[in-house]
Amino acid sequence: MTRSPRLPAPTEPAPSIEALAKRRLPASFFHRDVLVVARELVGCALVHRRRAGMIVETEAYHGPGDAASHARFGPTARTSVMFGPGGISYVYLCYGIHQMFNIVTGAEGEGQAVLIRAIAPLVGLPEDPGVGRGPGKVTTALALDRSHDRRDLARGALYVAAHATPPAIATGPRVGVAYAGEWASRPWRFWWKDHPAVSKAPGEKRPRRARSS
Repeated sequence: MTRSPRLPAPTEPAPSIEALAKRRLPASFFHRDVLVVARELVGCALVHRRRAGMIVETEAYHGPGDAASHARFGPTARTSVMFGPGGISYVYLCYGIHQMFNIVTGAEGEGQAVLIRAIAPLVGLPEDPGVGRGPGKVTTALALDRSHDRRDLARGALYVAAHATPPAIATGPRVGVAYAGEWASRPWRFWWKDHPAVSKAPGEKRPRRARSS
């Protein structure tokens, strides 16, 4: 008989939504370079109303010079939010199907953002590591869509809170950006090493499922 993989214990017990609200990250957390923020978001909680997931995987997009970033086209009706101050949500539709949740970082005009690629269930979600495994599943799990674009994460029911410290963070190339040439190989994807809720990139292996005798 095969069991679902067990979620590794976080460095802190699962909190309540009320406890997470007290740990909301301030806008200043996001007013830093995208590579710093993308790494430090791993282990934080992404909260929407009565649901929360622990962020276990992110990708950094480093402004107009990054050929993999939406910012490479400059400010447009869709991407102008990326050129605002950090701490604002950027939600877009990918392939006409998946809602993708990002957080703008850095100073106004820099065009940086972090894509939240995967979350592990924390509050109000099934205890299934696959529930938020992949950026399209993140938004489904937390009931987010394009109506949550351009939200200020420093206030309201959508925010990021401090939660756990990963024992180790792995890095590697971003997923699905082969068109970006040399930028595709930048190790700007960050994930909680060996966590079963991390999405599987091409050529990577997920942690094996635990087997019972």
